[in-house]
Amino acid sequence: MVLLGADVGCLPRARAGAGGIELLPAPRLREGGERNGIRIQRLKDKLGNRANASSEVEYEGAEAVLVGEEGRGVRTIIDMVARTRLDCIYGSTAGMRQAVAEAAWHARHRSAFGALLVDQPAMTAVLADLQLETEAATATALRLARAHDDDASDADRAFARLGTAVAKYWICKRGPGHAYEALECLGGNGYTEAFPLAMRYCEQPVMAVWEGSGNVIALDVLRALQREPDSLEAFDAEISRALGADRHLDAHWERTRRLAGEILRSPDAAARARELTASLALALQAALLLQHAPASVADAFAASRLGDDWRGGALYGALPAGTDAAAIVARI
Repeated sequence: MVLLGADVGCLPRARAGAGGIELLPAPRLREGGERNGIRIQRLKDKLGNRANASSEVEYEGAEAVLVGEEGRGVRTIIDMVARTRLDCIYGSTAGMRQAVAEAAWHARHRSAFGALLVDQPAMTAVLADLQLETEAATATALRLARAHDDDASDADRAFARLGTAVAKYWICKRGPGHAYEALECLGGNGYTEAFPLAMRYCEQPVMAVWEGSGNVIALDVLRALQREPDSLEAFDAEISRALGADRHLDAHWERTRRLAGEILRSPDAAARARELTASLALALQAALLLQHAPASVADAFAASRLGDDWRGGALYGALPAGTDAAAIVARI
């Protein structure tokens, strides 16, 4: 049995003879209390996430324990990765909540031009847009968590197969930009290490990198659509619960269905995998908010994200006319 390297704290993979890849955690201490054969070569100098050190390691006569059935290591690894991707979604979502809360607290306690920042229309719009992103991520994370429960239905399990990859791609990628916009709400103070949003800005990218960065996840979405059609059926059923509630979602989901068929038939499917994944993610978030969020939140999200052109593009604060930004900010 040969252990293959992994970061300390991760589950190392191993090749057991001719039986293929297996999953074996190597504990820090052996059963007798002595140190296991884990040799740390160096700690990695990361952009952020420094309190959770990553390392390059070697295993020398290390003891490890088989996880799952022998010969089904890849299947066990896939199951582990799915749950860890859910963790990444939750990490990004929690970071969004921290970022918008810090930005709102600052805006409620700082004045400019004779009024609190939070009451200045431009700042109100930015905070409201940041909150829309946070609420959409939260609703998605909670829905996926239910689909991962041990007692989840077969339909939920199929939904989780596609939905987890879609959400992992979108929410984790939205995290760094969200943190930056919240940081900017604090002005120069936000850029200093004395305030928490500088750390948050450095921390958010790790969630997008762990357990499959953007291209890996987008290609996994394609793989699920091609090999597991029941996952698309379950995803479609999830969106369909909200159809008829908002014209933007109705039109967006019709476009997304056509896009999926077009891309899956295309020889250049991989080159457009990100486009499709983003479209699926926005549909899911809008559908969940339309079912579970107040109208001020759901309507603003659908109108701002699902129109023919996203008014703000990748930036925050360009909400459609008529958005009740103050009501959204009041929820922070």
